[in-house]
This record gives sequence, C-alpha cells and structure tokens, in this order.
Amino acid sequence: MLTLFISCIFVLSVKSESSMDKLTKKEEEVMQILWRLKKGFVKDIIAELPDPKPPYNTISSLVRILQDKGVVGFKQYGNTYEYFPLLSKEAYRKRYIKEIINDYFDNSFSKVVASFMEEEKLDQEEVEAIINLIKSK
Repeated sequence: MLTLFISCIFVLSVKSESSMDKLTKKEEEVMQILWRLKKGFVKDIIAELPDPKPPYNTISSLVRILQDKGVVGFKQYGNTYEYFPLLSKEAYRKRYIKEIINDYFDNSFSKVVASFMEEEKLDQEEVEAIINLIKSK
C-alpha cells in the first residue's frame, strides 16, 4: 500500500492541478460505492450503505450533486436512472494526494516517506521496495 502511495506521489509531481472541488465525505462515500459497483441505481447505493440507511431522497440528491460536479453520469430507463462514475478512483486519488502532501507535509515528499517510516514501523522489505521505486524513477 505504501508503495502505491509513493508511486502516486511521483506521478503527481508532474501533473497539474485541476479546478474540480474536493468531494465531501458523503460524496466520497457514494463514489466509493459506485467505483466498487461500476454502476447502480440509487437503491443499489443505499443497499451498500451501513445501517441506519439514509432516506432515498438524500442519496438521490447526493448523486445529482455528483452529476452536477461532472463525476457521475447516468443512463435513463423511463423514470429511473442508472448512475456510473465518470471519474476513476485512481484519477481522484491522484488529484487530491498532492493536496494532502502540500497541506500536511509542507509539500515535501521526503517528509511523507519519513512519516510513514515513523508511524507505520516499516519492515525491511517495505523500505527496500520504496528504495527500488525511487531508483526506478
């Protein structure tokens, strides 16, 4: 997991910032479900949420907001809509991991790695994987 995170950091160092607003926690929760399901109706999204289930209208409104933000598309079947992600999970992750690095690690990739080494108590295999990743870039 850390290797994937570090890999994203290197990719982000050459990517430009996008104008899309960060999703709220609830919007991210809905997107996580849509990324997992690939597509679904509001009832499918609700079925994946933990109890107590939110009202249908709440999730329907969240999906419409995501649609307005351009991250969710839909296919209409009469009065029913099947939703699907337009933004991939990887693209979203890449977009906001740089923001996290900037906000919490003073835009320093070495501080990110150092933090993981301190907090996660990395084993030798993980440290070697990080070193190999850095050397390959």
